[in-house]
Amino acid sequence: MSIQRSKINLSRRTLFKFGAGAIGTGVLTAGLGSNLLAAEKTPAKEDVTPDKALQELLDGNERFVKAKRRNPNQTLSRLAEVAKSQKPFASILGCADSRVPSEIVFDQGLGDLFVCRIAGNIATTQQIGSLEFGSLVLGAKVIMVMGHERCGAVDAAIKGAQVPGQIGSLLQAIKPSVESSKEQSGDKLENVCKANILAQVEKLKSSSVLSELIKAEKLKIVGGYYDLDTGRISLVS
Repeated sequence: MSIQRSKINLSRRTLFKFGAGAIGTGVLTAGLGSNLLAAEKTPAKEDVTPDKALQELLDGNERFVKAKRRNPNQTLSRLAEVAKSQKPFASILGCADSRVPSEIVFDQGLGDLFVCRIAGNIATTQQIGSLEFGSLVLGAKVIMVMGHERCGAVDAAIKGAQVPGQIGSLLQAIKPSVESSKEQSGDKLENVCKANILAQVEKLKSSSVLSELIKAEKLKIVGGYYDLDTGRISLVS
């Protein structure tokens, strides 16, 4: 995030002052809206609705799948533009897997996506806080939780793998989805991957900050499943 020091201080003071409840009362428009969002404003993709933001993601993925990428916003002039401020239209909570780079599979560029990546695409406290910032302050209109085919973290959680260090904390976060999908027919790994995506979507929706933005129709949170073989992302519901 590239924000001048004074604006960072303003962001923190304003967030602590108003809190999540202020969003529903219209203080967001008077406080954060006039100060923070104006400061973060860039010319690209302004006045985008949550539905349009989601469609932009899906359209970009379609270009990727069909080998018709436009590689937008990847020029030196765009680099200079977003060095001053940023206003990503979408946020991605994705897996850290090296085969699923968000900007490439959605055919986007510099300053377009606010991306959080973690093995198993789980919504930790820190990830939720980052995504709250991405929507509340930077103005992202859609958050996609993007899991993928043959996820190693999910597979390890299914098998109850004994792992060293802090790796087990990732598997522990996925285990509820192993249980919730155990009666489903079909491919077990795919079932748990998709159940985990939906579980993280619901966890994000339970955020007081994000839920207020959803109520105000300023945000949409969805799940996406990436096919490693085709590159296609399908919505999960």
